[in-house]
Amino acid sequence: MDTIAILDFGSQYTQLIARRIRELNVYSEIFPWDAPAEKVRALQPTAYILSGGPNSVYDADAPQLPSYVVASGRPILGICYGLHALATTLGGHVLASNEREYGRAALLPTGSASQILPQAEPFQVWMSHGDRVDRVPPGFTITATSDNCPIAAFEDPARRIYAIQFHPEVNHTERGRDILAAFINVAGVRAEWTPGSMVEAAVADIRAKVGDAAVIAAVSGGVDSMVAAALVQRAVGDQLTCIFVDTGLLRAGEPQAVVRAFNDTLHARLVAVSAAEEYLDALAGVTDPEEKRKIIGEKFIRIFERAARRALDGAEARFLMQGTIYPDVIESRGPERQSAAKIKSHHNVGGLPPDLNFQLVEPLRFMFKDEVRKVGLELGLPEALVWRQPFPGPGLAVRCLGDLTWERLETLRAADKIVTDELGAAGMLRTAGAGASAGTSQAFAVLLPVRSVGVMGDGRTYQETCAIRAVTTDDFMTADWARLPYDLLARISSRIVNEVKGINRVVYDISSKPPATIEWE
Repeated sequence: MDTIAILDFGSQYTQLIARRIRELNVYSEIFPWDAPAEKVRALQPTAYILSGGPNSVYDADAPQLPSYVVASGRPILGICYGLHALATTLGGHVLASNEREYGRAALLPTGSASQILPQAEPFQVWMSHGDRVDRVPPGFTITATSDNCPIAAFEDPARRIYAIQFHPEVNHTERGRDILAAFINVAGVRAEWTPGSMVEAAVADIRAKVGDAAVIAAVSGGVDSMVAAALVQRAVGDQLTCIFVDTGLLRAGEPQAVVRAFNDTLHARLVAVSAAEEYLDALAGVTDPEEKRKIIGEKFIRIFERAARRALDGAEARFLMQGTIYPDVIESRGPERQSAAKIKSHHNVGGLPPDLNFQLVEPLRFMFKDEVRKVGLELGLPEALVWRQPFPGPGLAVRCLGDLTWERLETLRAADKIVTDELGAAGMLRTAGAGASAGTSQAFAVLLPVRSVGVMGDGRTYQETCAIRAVTTDDFMTADWARLPYDLLARISSRIVNEVKGINRVVYDISSKPPATIEWE
């Protein structure tokens, strides 16, 4: 099928470019800017997109535009740093600046005909840059400007090379999807990437990698691990054994729900392991979130290795399946994202031990959450399972801030159940097919190691604080806090304080992502 290769110069938005392109039913794949040319060419890209990045083109170790990109004669779209790289490579000039332009800006079309930009009234775009172009390369036409950026877009239609200073991939940019769709159109790229083709490609990859070997699947009952397991089962059938570890860090009633889901839906072989005490012993006294994640990751693998030997009666399993998805890789700065900043380690990316005795099978590693759900529905999984609220791999360990004890986890479980029960009763939990404005995409309780004075039953209390987190998002890369009705928040707060022992104060998190993340740790 037709494809677009995205060269990653280190932007936190690079995967959003891939997501937007795939939303337009075009397969895109991301490569580090310095990936070997033969590796990129193996994709046989129909067009190239150059991402943004944190560097200045004048930095000593600044990423460079590979020569094969322009030499290919394929259509090119440069975004932000990609615009700077095109300008310097093709004979233009970039003005070094110590001042950044970050946030919304009005894009002003110059009136010159553009093949990708709307040529009507000014519209809002999202800027994130320091340097700016002050002279376009020979043969290029300036197609847009802004108050702080005299050259905000330029293009050479004859060579099908286009460059824009702003980020069309983020929701803050109006008409961003239209711009990317226009580039796909002028590049002559056919839209052939569909849920059916996603399943077909994933199954083929799994079969090619695994062959006739046994696969052990790490499953949590969440959307990602369930869809990944369904893909592996579709690919290799009885070679798959699913292992579910009850870490003691799950939500109320979740261990039982996971077993029911596998028995009633996947009908795959499932081995359940109870390991709550082992996890709590390993995490005792640990409060640093990065250390928590790494301990959980290593403990997870060690328990898996034991369970796998028992489940397979001593036979060797060479492959471990995980439900890793794109946002995990981005925030953890996985091997293919070394040029990007690490936000936090995910237990299945940054927390794995170096002496791992399995080869990883991660069929969702290059999918976003919305694509995972589409694949799940394509595989025939129930909508209720596919649209289940996301849950982090480390579980309540990253929602119970501070020291982890069984008593604090039970307190958090009770508070979290009240949150989800009340939101569900109010119709505020996202359902199949609903947009980001329809309720919450993710909602949960967080237990803070912060005590405050309260009054209950005419007596003084000194107890912990519960924070409520509820967000709306389409991609889980950016998110906004949900504007929940006041009466709903009041009801949640009243129930938690009255029904959950150990909490006397409830607060609501009104932080967006960025600058915050959805999870607190």
